[in-house]
Amino acid sequence: SQLWQAALSTLNPNPTDSCPLYLNCATVAALPSRVSRHNSPSAAHFITRLVRTCLPPGTHRCIVMVCERADAFASACALARAFPLFTHRSGASRRTEKKTVTVEFFLVGQDNGPVEVSTLQCLTNATDGVRLAARIVDTPCNEMNTDTFLEEHIQEIKKVGKDLGIAPTIIRDEELKTRGFGGIYGVGKAALHPPALAVLSHTPDGATQTIAWVGKGIVYDTGGLSIKGKTTMPGMKRDCGGAAAILGAFRAAVKQGFKDNLHAVFCLAENSVGPNATRPDDIHLLYSGKTVEINNTDAEGRLVLADGVSYACKDLGADIILDMATLTGAQGIATGKYHAAVLTNSAEWEAACVKSGRKCGDLVHPLVYCPELHFSEFTSAVADMKNSVADRDNSPSSCAGLFIASHIGFDWPGVWVHLDIAAPVHAGERATGFGVALLLALFGRASEDPLLNLVSPLGCEEDPQEGDTDRDSKRRRLV
Repeated sequence: SQLWQAALSTLNPNPTDSCPLYLNCATVAALPSRVSRHNSPSAAHFITRLVRTCLPPGTHRCIVMVCERADAFASACALARAFPLFTHRSGASRRTEKKTVTVEFFLVGQDNGPVEVSTLQCLTNATDGVRLAARIVDTPCNEMNTDTFLEEHIQEIKKVGKDLGIAPTIIRDEELKTRGFGGIYGVGKAALHPPALAVLSHTPDGATQTIAWVGKGIVYDTGGLSIKGKTTMPGMKRDCGGAAAILGAFRAAVKQGFKDNLHAVFCLAENSVGPNATRPDDIHLLYSGKTVEINNTDAEGRLVLADGVSYACKDLGADIILDMATLTGAQGIATGKYHAAVLTNSAEWEAACVKSGRKCGDLVHPLVYCPELHFSEFTSAVADMKNSVADRDNSPSSCAGLFIASHIGFDWPGVWVHLDIAAPVHAGERATGFGVALLLALFGRASEDPLLNLVSPLGCEEDPQEGDTDRDSKRRRLV
């Protein structure tokens, strides 16, 4: 007891602090007690950083997380990010004994009773989804090509939905061209492994609305003929981060009892260089029926997503379409390394994304939504639009999102949300699984799970840092 009190007295987090105990066999660490309004009250990023730097070595390790119930979800996802699955180190392949990490939660503050088994199951499914997404993003393209990505989807959906009868819809290669998916086909047609559109659909009885999550799955991005340089191309295996996050979140959402129709749409391609590659000046007919003049083959993500959101609108009849992508390098400049950028036609959903980010630890900040001023950047003399902006100094991340929205129409009556996760999809050289927790929290009210309801932006408790005087009207619009 004296040793413990002595250790606590040394802690003065700024923003975090730690103290080793018992010859480094244990470590006690403190998190900041206050954070700014644009951070998560859970201090999720500091949790990941502390665990990576302070966890004592050993085969069997234990973490005791002391937090309030409202922070348990974000804390668990933060812990999951500290333990990535992918490695090809030769020493790891020879190791026969597996390492195990046991995580225990000790809830304090209001509503601090024992953690229910259902809550632990929700945390397990969410953290499995985070680690699955991170593993896919960390895997290089010589292993995670479009063929492998499709196999990954089928394998995971068998685990998740075998009893539900969920089977993937897959449109590949020349069929994409035949059926009018000029964006996906045009981006991926030069690669050895052909492009594909894959769809997983969860359609429970009693559903009242249809939601589509559309993910950018560029398994590698050379830039195409507008090729990237030697310093900007490494790391482009991460360009499938949006699709990976949607896969992980879909798996967890279905397991936790998602009540509405949920479609996960994956736009898969490798943006490669070859004799069949798209050229600048080529014109493609996209699934929306609009023509696009290519002036930059390295602006390929918006082309595949344009086909994906058009399919979600026309074929799936979605009421809510959310696309998630590592879309622009400018996102990291606009909102930084930790906050994804959100662009949406709904002020309510913009606020909901920000609030969800604070509740789950996957932080989000808005971009300017102003198509009447920005969409003219894509003006073409010979097609409906170009695929890259004329002025790269005029909010390029906003413009990129508007390109996608234009293929369902700016007057579309449904809700469209675009999330650019280019920077937060990784921390250093490792993937973070960003986006899984965000989707689960944002759509928490469509789940039967009490914990996901709690962390949803429309949960029972109001965010103390954000006044909400129109809570009932927001619930009607969002749920």
